Amino acid sequence: MAATSMVIFGTANLNSLMLPHASKSHSQTCPVNLSFNNFLHQDASRRRGSLLLQSNCSSAKVSSYRRAITVSSLNLEEGDVKKYFDFVVIGSGVAGLKYALEVSKHGSVAVITKAEPQESNTNYAQGGVSAVLCPTDSIENHMRDTIIAGAYLCDEETVKVVCTEGPDRVKELISIGASFDHGKDGNLHLAREGGHSHRRIVHASDMTGREIERALLSAVEKDSNIFMFGHYFAIDLLTSRSQDGSDIHCHGVDALDTETNKVIRFIAKTTLLASGGAGHLYPWTTNPPVATGDGVAMAHRAQAVISNMEFVQFHPTALSDDGLPMKPSKKRDNAFLITEAVRGDGGILYNQSMQRFMPLYDEKRAELAPRDVVARSIDDQMKKRNEKYVLLDISHKPAEEILAHFPNIASECLRYGLDITKMAIPVVPAAHYMCGGVRAGLYGETNVEGLYVAGEVACTGLHGANRLASNSLLEALVFAQRAVEPSIEHMSKQPSFFEVESSGMWDPPVLAAACLDGSVVEEIVKRTEKTRADLQSIMWEYVAIVRSTSRLKAAEWRIVELEGEWEDFLFRRGWRRNMVGVEACEMRNLFCCAKLVVNSAQSRRESRGLHFTTDFPNEHKSSFPTVIFPSSSVPGTWSSRQLQTLIPQCVSSSETSPMNFI
Repeated sequence: MAATSMVIFGTANLNSLMLPHASKSHSQTCPVNLSFNNFLHQDASRRRGSLLLQSNCSSAKVSSYRRAITVSSLNLEEGDVKKYFDFVVIGSGVAGLKYALEVSKHGSVAVITKAEPQESNTNYAQGGVSAVLCPTDSIENHMRDTIIAGAYLCDEETVKVVCTEGPDRVKELISIGASFDHGKDGNLHLAREGGHSHRRIVHASDMTGREIERALLSAVEKDSNIFMFGHYFAIDLLTSRSQDGSDIHCHGVDALDTETNKVIRFIAKTTLLASGGAGHLYPWTTNPPVATGDGVAMAHRAQAVISNMEFVQFHPTALSDDGLPMKPSKKRDNAFLITEAVRGDGGILYNQSMQRFMPLYDEKRAELAPRDVVARSIDDQMKKRNEKYVLLDISHKPAEEILAHFPNIASECLRYGLDITKMAIPVVPAAHYMCGGVRAGLYGETNVEGLYVAGEVACTGLHGANRLASNSLLEALVFAQRAVEPSIEHMSKQPSFFEVESSGMWDPPVLAAACLDGSVVEEIVKRTEKTRADLQSIMWEYVAIVRSTSRLKAAEWRIVELEGEWEDFLFRRGWRRNMVGVEACEMRNLFCCAKLVVNSAQSRRESRGLHFTTDFPNEHKSSFPTVIFPSSSVPGTWSSRQLQTLIPQCVSSSETSPMNFI
């Protein structure tokens, strides 16, 4: 189905892995050895020779050359279609901003963000950051909780790194101005959430992400070496292959300025992808509208390795509008999150008959069970009782305590006539977090030279098959920091700002609105909106909390059919493969990610963590990540191919330049 991928699942060492021949099926499941500890991991002076992707793609058939030219200053004038930076960061959440602040000490930084700078998953994170900051807690405890929650699919080396370095990252946030809650003793107030054996969640009431985002943005605004580009939609990464076809290089990104309707090319020595997740694959998600899987899709099209996409975390408790005394006047862009900390603080789950049900599913941990267990339990109750929501009750706690700990939740519920100090909160599971993503090593490196990843877009091995509550912000901070040193090293080895041959290395994207009649564009936007809703319905119906082989197969065929119909509609109305528009580009990214999720889910013949299938309800004794290697053995759809086509030109020997390199 995913015409540019091979799913690998099994047991052997990646460094000696031989990919199946390109003529084999793109979706073949192969028994190979896969050790997360060995995958893509090198020290700070690493070379990637033995780790680079070895699949065939159309660009490999072309001998493409690059030429460096010196640019005397940053190209930042209004109207420029090319801009040059030492570092380009795609995404303005905690990972992107933390990284930008660090690398700005060594060069110019562009931060490209899809909407307003604060519009990220970070801003909506209520719970907090998990870190060992209490004498009665330990790194070992945090590691154990993470691995248990991750259903023993976590990479232990990654877990140790994150849990060990986490406390320092939290202290750095405080040093730049993040304000967290303190107890009466003057120490940080540490909350407890599901899956944690100790209190270790640093928080700012129930608006932790917003406070972290505020502090980071404030620091970024004061940094003269960081340039923020808001309302820029990243289209595709700029990549090339080395002459022998073995190395893939990233040179920046094409982005659409949605306010001026111009395509801007950001050429950079080093690129960090920190664009968040893909919650809008589903009709109910806690993610903001910007979370359409753009980063994973761009990286996949750029031949990056993708891993563990079957593990989609559904937050057990999003506010159910169906159960509110007063209904919102219009459908929300994203579901309102009811933080894990409500259950951690004593909240109890009931069905609509006020029967407590969590002890029936997890007698020992009950409401404090990991999120995958709680989400499946709620889903089961809703299906058995044919109800649209369950109830989360915290009203037995003192009112002043509730309002102090959860002011944001209390305020939102009160808008619709619900007083959480007296009434139970109607909740329903919603898509929340992607545990899979672009495969990363211990320093955020990918198999694409010059491309680093951090945050939700990355698959580092920390989360395994299920994310432990409040480990996401922690992971983003740790890997943003760890990517700094190798990024600086890579940047320092690049020549002065480079450009391609005089005619250009990549075909420029074309704005659809500038080429097609306005009525045609409007027709395409309306069809795309319907297609998006149809895809979300397929994913919710067949690829959500509980799955089966037949339902995944049905999803595969329905997605293929839906994508084909949509692409045919576009191209019959004059759309071309290098055309861009925000709605259409988001749709192609959602299709790409949906196929990656379904492919990965079909290959996992067990139930583990967030992936539960009725055909294989038990865990295997040993299990390994799923890994998707790109391949062009089968012609790809528009969603799985880059817009930019490498132009088959060579640098003439008679030409002069400061430096020629291949």
